[in-house]
Amino acid sequence: MSRSSPPWLRPLVALAVAAIFAIPLYIALINVFKQSRQVAADTLAPPAPPTLDNLVHVLTGPDSLFWSSLRTSVLVTSLSIAVLAVLSAMLGHYLARHTGWWSRAIMVLLLCGLMIPPQVILIPVTQVLKSLGLMSTLQGLVLFNVGYYVPFGVFVFSGFMKAVPRELEEAAAIDGATRWQTFWRIVFPLLRPATASVLIFLGVWIWNDFLNPLIIYGPREGTTIMTGVYKSLGQYAADFGGMFALMFLATLPILVFYLLLQKQFVKGLTGGATKG
Repeated sequence: MSRSSPPWLRPLVALAVAAIFAIPLYIALINVFKQSRQVAADTLAPPAPPTLDNLVHVLTGPDSLFWSSLRTSVLVTSLSIAVLAVLSAMLGHYLARHTGWWSRAIMVLLLCGLMIPPQVILIPVTQVLKSLGLMSTLQGLVLFNVGYYVPFGVFVFSGFMKAVPRELEEAAAIDGATRWQTFWRIVFPLLRPATASVLIFLGVWIWNDFLNPLIIYGPREGTTIMTGVYKSLGQYAADFGGMFALMFLATLPILVFYLLLQKQFVKGLTGGATKG
């Protein structure tokens, strides 16, 4: 905005933008504490009176949909981001320390992978997983996550590596450390901010993924937390209060995960911005 604009215009625009983001959160939160008939009658109305029946029903339901979906999502997300963090850090370090044309070509190839939506390659991926006997398995879903999201991790780690002095590795080599020891004992501990950023971004993306677990893992083997929300919807009737309660509970684990790593989050995003 120009300097000649009235002083009240900027706060007004900020308030309008905040309202756009706040309204969906308001709808999702208040409907957790309303009966299903109240949700269907007026979605925007506050709960009168508020009730915890929806949360109790989701947590103690006979089908145990929430708990089984939660276990699957925690397992898939944890395995995926753990493997992604290790592979991305190693490959990002290698590409950042080598400046040949082939390293730049590999980086460009990886960045091209960031531009392809997962829906575009879903059919070829299912064919490959089926030929390997990994379709409808947990290992197949984790393998897909690792293969698709590793370019983002490499991009973050390689950018952050520019802020790590090369002299540290040279000093470790003089002291007799191998490349493997130098990376894990000297370099990787310094990559905590980048690791936190990769874990948060990829953790949120994998946790919120719906289509890929639905197709690759399949409803017969189990459900992740997002496919569990879809499964909670009936064909002819829907418990809207229970659905909002399930969505609310589904956000809590990933929110706690973010709060635990938030101190390192901004450092990881800006670590490589002023080097190189």
